[in-house]
Amino acid sequence: MSNEAYAGTVRLTVAQATIRFLSNQYSERDGVERRLIAGAFGIFGHGNVAGIGQALLQNEIARAEGEGEMPYIMPRNEQGQVHAAAAFAKTTDRLQTWMCTASIGPGSLNMVTGAALATTNRLPVLLLPSDQFATRVPDPVLQQLEDPTSLDVSVNDAFRPVSRFFDRINRPEQLIPSLLAAMRVLTDPAETGAVTIAMPQDVQAEAFDWPVELFRKRVWHVRRPVPEPAALERAVALIRAAKRPLIIAGGGTIYSGAGQELRDLAAATGIPVADTQAGKGAISFDDPCAVGGVGSTGCAAANHLADRADLVIGVGTRYSDFTTASKTQFKNPEVRFVNINVAPFDAAKESAEMVVADAREALAALAGALEGHRVDEAYSTEIAAQREAWLEATERCYHLGHGPLPAQTEVFGALNELMGPEDVVINAAGSMPGDLQALWQARTPVQYHVEYAFSCMGYEIPAAMGVKLARPEAEVVSIVGDGTYQMLPMELATVVQEGIKVIYVLLQNHGFASIGSLSESRGSQRFGTTYRQRGEGSHLADEERIAGVDIAANARSWGLEVLEARTIEEFREAYRAAAASERATMIHIETDLYGPNPPGSSWWDVPVSGVSELESTRRAYEDYVRDRAPQRHYL
Repeated sequence: MSNEAYAGTVRLTVAQATIRFLSNQYSERDGVERRLIAGAFGIFGHGNVAGIGQALLQNEIARAEGEGEMPYIMPRNEQGQVHAAAAFAKTTDRLQTWMCTASIGPGSLNMVTGAALATTNRLPVLLLPSDQFATRVPDPVLQQLEDPTSLDVSVNDAFRPVSRFFDRINRPEQLIPSLLAAMRVLTDPAETGAVTIAMPQDVQAEAFDWPVELFRKRVWHVRRPVPEPAALERAVALIRAAKRPLIIAGGGTIYSGAGQELRDLAAATGIPVADTQAGKGAISFDDPCAVGGVGSTGCAAANHLADRADLVIGVGTRYSDFTTASKTQFKNPEVRFVNINVAPFDAAKESAEMVVADAREALAALAGALEGHRVDEAYSTEIAAQREAWLEATERCYHLGHGPLPAQTEVFGALNELMGPEDVVINAAGSMPGDLQALWQARTPVQYHVEYAFSCMGYEIPAAMGVKLARPEAEVVSIVGDGTYQMLPMELATVVQEGIKVIYVLLQNHGFASIGSLSESRGSQRFGTTYRQRGEGSHLADEERIAGVDIAANARSWGLEVLEARTIEEFREAYRAAAASERATMIHIETDLYGPNPPGSSWWDVPVSGVSELESTRRAYEDYVRDRAPQRHYL
């Protein structure tokens, strides 16, 4: 289109201009363009139904020239819609996302948890919460929070600490720089996260003469910064000097598409590769250099190597406390760190030698600079032995033959064997992420989708929708505990409404298995972690459990097909039936609340009461003091 075509103005409301602008934004990486905002989730109320809602309606009915399609899905819960958008962004390696809009007050505030999840995980989502009147004429309006110290404060200010970019549009002219800044953050691999543009309800509907230039197609190029030569040289020197180096692959390895470069570097040098929750699958589990998950919920192979590593090479990891085992995992007093990360904030962690660069570019450069270098044969032999021992341990956990109720590890084993390399398993909270990180044998970067940065209960159900929208050709399997299910089941209705075929695996154990086990280990006797009727006396005296929610019946009421299994063989049959079906399906199976879980090989810092009248707590405190002894800052 010629430059003349962009001359002049067009009269639109702020909301209409927003949708037209967003429909023409694209991301580009490695020569591939994608619609940046793939669609819109929206729950409407008085704050946005006549603004953003009207603009989406107008877009569907009669798109104006130059305005692209903005597909719309009506979800059931504001938090759930943000989780779906975040899962979509994660599945597309952060190159696409969805926008989410909600009404003023409680509707918009419900999105704050989803915003925090997105920002913690470094995932781009675009949030358009409605706000109070900018004119303040009908002040205070329905659902407005009144702050006597400032008339400019609304509940949307709660988004500020959990967003990577926040703005409020009080005049139409402010929209132009705000939208451009929002797109910059959404496509910045180092700074991305939740982007929040608060929209006062009167401003959304206000008409304005917009420059047509605003609505032209814009392509936002996702950068791949290369490593600084001097930084690369310092990193290479440390790697060549190391006797027991260990690579930790984080989520940035997958987002940058650096899997092949990681495998090539490991094959050439023999350096073992451990993974975080977000990095699992960057290297296939059957690669000779793959040693599995590292840290608090990692496996013995990776953790035993991490204990003695003299150099840790972090690739795209933010070093959460689960990765470092609360600063106890790397026990070698001489351990050093080299961190490859596109974000300087993460690259500087653990007093590391920083390589601020795209993971793919940095790994390729390292491979070239390390040509001819390889770890000692004795170290390679040790790596192979550790791998083999953990593969055998995994096989035992997957086929326990536990009874009368199966262990959840047996369900995971069946899924791991039944699912294809391009299918996707989803989880986020409870005891399951720990078992999965230790045991799951991922063959590809797309197969393992566990949100463990914010570890938000309820994420799994809407996330399945977001993943399936991004990968319609894959079998998408979301593993949900009964506790998680009761947190946020509402998007099951959306999944059915939209005809989205996903499989939910519901593990029913009548309580909170993860926190129950943690409570017991910290001397608190699983208090408040099983469903029971409150009677007279203490909680522990109430032995009678209540039946609780009939989740199978509840899922049927949402419109899902439900298959119930009692044994692992019945579960396998149910999975095959669900995979063959075209409907969203839940497989319901009861598992043992008490495990058993994979053998532990690390630690996590959860403080224990320093003084107590309970003997169980006193014993736990003694263990806590002993176990935290190796804890230190890696200076």
